[in-house]
Amino acid sequence: MKDPRIQQLAQNLVNYSIEVQPGENILVEMIGSERDLVKCIVDEIGKRGGRPFVQLTDRTVLRSLLMNGSKEQMETWKEFDLLRMERMQGYIGIRAGENVNELSDVPSDKQKLFDSIYSHPVHMEERVKRTKWVVLRYPNASMAQLANTSTEAFEDFYFNVCNLDYSKMDRAMDALKALMEKTDKVRLVSPGTDLTFSIKNIAAVKCSGQRNIPDGEVYTAPVRDSVNGTITYNTPTLYSGTTFENVSFRFENGKIVEAKSNDTKRLNEILDADEGARHIGEFAIGVNPYILHPMKDILFDEKIAGSIHFTPGQAYEEADNGNRSSIHWDLVLIQRPEYGGGEMYFDDVLVRKDGLFVLPELEQLNPENLK
Repeated sequence: MKDPRIQQLAQNLVNYSIEVQPGENILVEMIGSERDLVKCIVDEIGKRGGRPFVQLTDRTVLRSLLMNGSKEQMETWKEFDLLRMERMQGYIGIRAGENVNELSDVPSDKQKLFDSIYSHPVHMEERVKRTKWVVLRYPNASMAQLANTSTEAFEDFYFNVCNLDYSKMDRAMDALKALMEKTDKVRLVSPGTDLTFSIKNIAAVKCSGQRNIPDGEVYTAPVRDSVNGTITYNTPTLYSGTTFENVSFRFENGKIVEAKSNDTKRLNEILDADEGARHIGEFAIGVNPYILHPMKDILFDEKIAGSIHFTPGQAYEEADNGNRSSIHWDLVLIQRPEYGGGEMYFDDVLVRKDGLFVLPELEQLNPENLK
């Protein structure tokens, strides 16, 4: 008998996250070996009169494709996947790879080709901008290891996170969205961080289950040339199979002029992918009450309660500062006391301290009020 929580998740994805309508083409892409959720999603799409399409991918095969890839091959690969994406009205992407480091030894030039020739046009330009979409991870033993828990305990955590009442979260985000859209200057202060930037006249966007599962952030973007100071991220991060720790950036007039980490050479190779990679495309505030600690999975880590992420690379069209890049790398700073604490100021007014909102109109976003 299937876990009823899987059925509930499938219903949430189809009915709430992308609201499938009769006659719509919906691509369901699974990277990994999980099948029960895919079958449930296909059934739910059918119940609403949609037309499901399925792509099953294995990350070890993807590694071989990248290792042997050429510019010509990736151009052809892009052409037929882009044509398919253009025919879709919706997309549900599920990631359940057994080894998060599977792509760690793909040469940087191959990864750069893939990002620029394939991923950017197919996903950032077509899927993100022109379809209804939602992306999620699916629990397995590998994810449980990253979270330092048993597989069963991680599954319980996962379904609490993914099946919470996102409509309640959506309503609670209204006040933060409104405040961000009235704000000019933002200042972030934490150990190793003293950063200022403007978000004036850039939209703020609520993320409450319609794009990512799990979800729980409100994002905007800094005015492109306004960022000055230093930020030190206190969560490990994976990029193309490589783990980076203690990432620190120094900004001058919007540009990362100094970047350091446990692998400074590789970090700077990524930031040198193109001109926009050394500018910031997103500033977001994380509020998911069930996600408290990093597990090197950005779909979870960027939603951590009491966190922000500050993202080198491509800006989203909905909150656009004009920055363009083949990179979009969410890096997370947690400001709760057990991670060193910190303050967030909007126009010199304290908005959040040690991960908790202090303004009365924002208190509904504190963890005890969202569970």
